[in-house]
Amino acid sequence: VARRLSLRKHPECHSMAGGKAIEHLAQTGNRQLHTFRLPMQRYRNCDFSFSGLQNLVNKAIIQKEKEEGIQEGEILSCVKDIAAAVQHAVAVHVIQRTYRAMLFCIKNSILSSKNATLVVSGGVASNQYIRKGLQTLADANGFAFLCPPPRLCTDNGVMIAWNGIERLRAGLGVLHSTDGIRYEPK
Repeated sequence: VARRLSLRKHPECHSMAGGKAIEHLAQTGNRQLHTFRLPMQRYRNCDFSFSGLQNLVNKAIIQKEKEEGIQEGEILSCVKDIAAAVQHAVAVHVIQRTYRAMLFCIKNSILSSKNATLVVSGGVASNQYIRKGLQTLADANGFAFLCPPPRLCTDNGVMIAWNGIERLRAGLGVLHSTDGIRYEPK
């Protein structure tokens, strides 16, 4: 969506990654000016998919470009509102699907409701709007909420290294001797 909205050309976002640019613009946008149907509403499972949402957003952008008489690649006057609406739709989709997964785990005794924890990491965890929604979901359902600081949520290498540190501290799955291990590039 950030690429389609040409956010690299936006004066406030030229040096930001796409997700960060969407989040930044959404802060001052009005999400109610654009409504995007949530993905996968007819599927009662815990899967995520954003392709349908992406298609809806693309169609809305094309329509707005026609209305404003601008070419693809130019900045729409309503870019902040679209960013806010997209961010909201993504957040609601993630929260709904996560809630289903939480209920499934409790119902099937996969998690004890006494010490259940929702762990969120990766790029989605760097978005404060989505993070706040997931925190509210966890609180409302008696789950602890664990989420790395945003600065550690954007780079997979950092997340993998952090996981390694935590496993090392806990003594889980740590190889103490490299004897007999052969390393080969790709």
